[in-house]
Amino acid sequence: MAQFVHNLAEKVPALVSAAVTHSKPRLATFWHYTKVELVPPISAEIPTAIQSLKKIINSAQTGSFKQLTVKEALLNGLVATEVWMWFYVGEIIGKRGIIGY
Repeated sequence: MAQFVHNLAEKVPALVSAAVTHSKPRLATFWHYTKVELVPPISAEIPTAIQSLKKIINSAQTGSFKQLTVKEALLNGLVATEVWMWFYVGEIIGKRGIIGY
């Protein structure tokens, strides 16, 4: 047992160094996208979002959504699913527990 602990203690600095080397570029990419994608909307983007919502409502009323390509429909479905899942994440955070979901 003592030999195992001694070997482990000798290998820990090398393992930590390898983990840091491996994770640095990935963390840099993560922070870049976090700063770009997770910022709140600025006031200039709000009218664009309202126009987009009006277009979606108009598409639903007139039935023009039936003319979407499969790729566009799939992307719209993925975006809707993402919004739906973020809603659930917010609910779980708000309830401070995953019980009930």
